Amino acid sequence: MSKVILVTGAGRGLGTDIAREALAAGHQLVATGRRPEEVEKTLGGPRDNLLVTKLDVTSIEDAETAAQAAVDRFGRIDVLVNNAGNFFAGYFEEITPAQMRQQIETNLFGPMNVTRAILPIMRKQRAGHVITLSSSAGIIGQEFCVAYAASKFGVEGWMESLRFDVEPYNIHTTVVEPGFFRTELLVDASTTWPEPTIDDYAERTTATIAGWKSMNGQQSGDPAKLARALLTIADQQEPPLRFVAGADAIEGVKAKAQELLAQAEASRELGGNLAYEDSNA
Repeated sequence: MSKVILVTGAGRGLGTDIAREALAAGHQLVATGRRPEEVEKTLGGPRDNLLVTKLDVTSIEDAETAAQAAVDRFGRIDVLVNNAGNFFAGYFEEITPAQMRQQIETNLFGPMNVTRAILPIMRKQRAGHVITLSSSAGIIGQEFCVAYAASKFGVEGWMESLRFDVEPYNIHTTVVEPGFFRTELLVDASTTWPEPTIDDYAERTTATIAGWKSMNGQQSGDPAKLARALLTIADQQEPPLRFVAGADAIEGVKAKAQELLAQAEASRELGGNLAYEDSNA
């Protein structure tokens, strides 16, 4: 069944793969990006089932304009794919406060802005599906990822709670946790690499940047396959609340779940008996 799908960050990386797969499957696509002319060129030019519109996810005004443009063109929005994001790498002390805020502004408040603009449309329809790209780094803290993990852990909590807000209106939510895919996240256009500014971190920073850069293009995950999997989920009547994507992510999330269970049990003796006692008993 053809759906109207809005994809953020459709000009490159995974967003382009999702957009191409959606068009190939016969869906009506709203492809958004900060430079719409580049998005349209990347997707092969104008076509009847494609609307390209400008959207910087950090702009509430852009989000509202894009949502209205989608309704004006196609009459509805069935699926929102919050894909746009970036990566500020580095150790916490070498990431500036401004960079930390920018990371969270894009990766957390960005999808919030777009979702806020589109939920009224979905509520009026009494139907919709919000899919938001998180990361295995939204479940598992990692070295050199403190800003990125903070933003994606935020996405996890927001999406997991948003479910309860919108379920009564037949709106589904899915948070997606990919492992390592060739999504262009590690290219300079998406990643801000830190400058070694603290002697204690300098050697580790230099070595870690080199290691991360060497991974680009070598990741095991195929973004086209991930895009097709997301469209499969978008077609399901009862889509999953969480989709862990990639064998590496699945193993990592399983290990984290076991670690949390072990930590909960280890806390039982000290943490399990902290309720007030009835002094009158």
